[in-house]
Amino acid sequence: MSLVTTHVLDTAKGRPAAGIAVRFETAAGKPIAEGRTDDDGRIRELGPETLDPGVYRLVFDTGAYLGPDAFFPEVALTFRITDGASHHHVPLLLSPFAYSTYRGS
Repeated sequence: MSLVTTHVLDTAKGRPAAGIAVRFETAAGKPIAEGRTDDDGRIRELGPETLDPGVYRLVFDTGAYLGPDAFFPEVALTFRITDGASHHHVPLLLSPFAYSTYRGS
């Protein structure tokens, strides 16, 4: 299993957000992996099984999903990995004018 996974829920529509492109990168912007959310809004395989402890970022192309007038055309979630062998699930709850996140399981 990938060390980092994500999913996106469209809270305005009350369903998973399918087809959103996501980049996984270091805090300095070095690419690690990329993927696209499936029909359940999930990316189950995103990057390696282990990582060095450090700061990383998931960048979601929300503009392509929300449309050309999207208030948030991109969402970047920056988080710290302290245990490079422990699973990290980083969800995104998305609506046209707001988003939130949390450390999932």
